[in-house]
Amino acid sequence: MLCNSGRLTSLVEVLLSRLAQENGTISENVVRSAFAATEEGFLTLVRRTHFIKPLIAAVGSCCLVGVIWRGTLYVANLGDSRAVIGRLGRSNKIVAEPLTRDHNASMEEVRHELISRHPDDSQIVVLKHGVWRIKGIIQVSRTIGDAYLKRREFALDPSITRFRLSEPLRRPVLTAEPSIYTRALHPQDKFIIFASDGLWEHLTNQQAVEIVQSNPRRGIAKRLVRTALKQAARKREMRYDDLKKVEKGVRRFFHDDITVVVVYIDHGLLQQRDASLPELSVRGFVDSVGPSRFSGVTAIS
Repeated sequence: MLCNSGRLTSLVEVLLSRLAQENGTISENVVRSAFAATEEGFLTLVRRTHFIKPLIAAVGSCCLVGVIWRGTLYVANLGDSRAVIGRLGRSNKIVAEPLTRDHNASMEEVRHELISRHPDDSQIVVLKHGVWRIKGIIQVSRTIGDAYLKRREFALDPSITRFRLSEPLRRPVLTAEPSIYTRALHPQDKFIIFASDGLWEHLTNQQAVEIVQSNPRRGIAKRLVRTALKQAARKREMRYDDLKKVEKGVRRFFHDDITVVVVYIDHGLLQQRDASLPELSVRGFVDSVGPSRFSGVTAIS
């Protein structure tokens, strides 16, 4: 589970587990409801505090969630974090299969989607400094939060130039409706990489799965991050060791944040009837692994 905020990550996890227990199973509707409840909960917080802290209306987060339940994989995302499965193809070569669609204005299909929803807004997507941005401000089209781009009541003072809109908001330009992908797991499926866009800016899907496939499991997420950082340093014509010395506040100018979680799928172990397997919840951005909140969920037969 990846969100740009540790608190949002916890909130999504709590809501998803609660809804799963109420329904007795995991389904696309349960996942979708968890996202909707998270969005509404965050907007409620904004409503309570934006008069004191107006910039909370500009706080937003991408969100990527994966759940494996009874042999079925559910992946939901907002924004441009990405999930990629590594599966064995012909000649037992590892093949990358993307499980998500980037909600980023750099994608032509996303721009077409926005234009079709806002035919009367010539500024819905703007090419700014060589980068496509929604309203000239933000690249991602689906998020949790970013309330000022969803509801007029959270409009920011025009003096805040970073978030200034060319005209008052007529309708929401962002949405919190996730894309959800569901598929049965197969013996050829070996692992899933969940990562923020910072990784995918420097590695292709295929490069990432080949790294995971050809290296030991221990420390594999750190290996992916390190490989991406080396690529970022190379693009800046600097040494990797020098990049690591750059202060955190300045590092954003060299590369985006990178968070990676790799989940291996041990089919043989899962098929053992007497196998005792711990259920775990893994949360990105807060680097934590703990007991699953889904332990109390009983599948409906």
